[in-house]
Amino acid sequence: MPLFVLGLNHKTAPLSLRERLAFGPDNLPQALEGLQHLEGVRESCILSTCNRTEIYVEVDATAQATLPQWWAQFCRVNRSELDACLYQHQEGEAVRHLMRVACGLDSLVLGEPQILGQLKQSFEQARQSGALKSLLGRLFQRSFSVAKRVRSETEIGANGVSVAFVAITLAKQIFADLSQTRVLLIGAGETIELAGRHLQAQQVSHMTVANRTLARAQALASEWQADVITLDEIPTVLPQVDMVVTSTASPLPLLGKGLMERVLKQRRHKPMLLIDLAVPRDIEEEVGTLADAYLYTVDDLQGIVAENQSARQQAARQAELLIGDEKASFMAWYQGLPSIELIRTFRQQAQQLQQDELLRAQQLLAQGQDAQQVMAELAHRLTNKLIHSPTEALRQAGESGDRETLAILSQSLGLDNP
Repeated sequence: MPLFVLGLNHKTAPLSLRERLAFGPDNLPQALEGLQHLEGVRESCILSTCNRTEIYVEVDATAQATLPQWWAQFCRVNRSELDACLYQHQEGEAVRHLMRVACGLDSLVLGEPQILGQLKQSFEQARQSGALKSLLGRLFQRSFSVAKRVRSETEIGANGVSVAFVAITLAKQIFADLSQTRVLLIGAGETIELAGRHLQAQQVSHMTVANRTLARAQALASEWQADVITLDEIPTVLPQVDMVVTSTASPLPLLGKGLMERVLKQRRHKPMLLIDLAVPRDIEEEVGTLADAYLYTVDDLQGIVAENQSARQQAARQAELLIGDEKASFMAWYQGLPSIELIRTFRQQAQQLQQDELLRAQQLLAQGQDAQQVMAELAHRLTNKLIHSPTEALRQAGESGDRETLAILSQSLGLDNP
């Protein structure tokens, strides 16, 4: 059954479609279970981030054809919308694609390290659900190793950038002095953690962390001397902040147009920067139409990303060479799997034959038969049985004039065939 990946990302699908086709914490277990019950699927793993959703599977040809329809039905999206933005890879190209993703070479921000953590989380979720078996499991583990090697042997991680970093770079271009800016961070995941660290490095005067779970928010806020509030308290804090960075897993927007209209009125229409890094969005799209609200989503960060990518192109070329070597190594192992099973079967048969003949010889000796005769008969019977199948194959190839098979058999059996 071949390796197969089906996916879409920031290059092939707009945010409005990516958020409809994403798998979140609420439905990911159900999706993995659904894939496992899909005929022809042996194992699977789903990677779903703000910039990409990809389904990795070991499947037969029938399942490859039915996967897009399953995805469209599961997410309740028209099949034609999905087909317009899909890409797919199989076998060696699927291996190469996963390794490139793990190394950050296919990310919105070239070489960003965040994707590796997301990939490991997806791997663990699939493993715990029982969706992963030996093949995909080994491929993901190899991809993690490749990413580590690329980080240590190239400069891909130099001048650290991530979506969060790009967001703060944007803020620096808008505000003359970030140290005088009051910031509200909504969420407590890795993206918000990165944004908070970048903001702290800019000596932001005051930060507030809002999250559904206060314990997690307090853990982050303690590093930055920030305040902590619940999501329900956001409306009371918003009028006092100049910048909002949000990245949660909420299925519905947290900040709507009506709320922001009231907030901007309380601020006497003093401008506010809102950076929404969540998929699905945390901030209603209509908020961007308000005169004093400057709303940016992950798709709006493309321009700044392009500037940062140029410094990493040389490292990326080196990484591609490493990935090429690692892909070839994995494919050699993968393509050798059938022979490994054949060798195992062949050895088991030979060992069983050995045990059968040895037992027979021991029984004859116990009956008092001559030891020399028993040993000679053991050698004769064992030799005849071991060479029976190869002899028959040689005979059939010779009678049919199949010189190619004769040559292969001769080489396999170590024969000196002129």
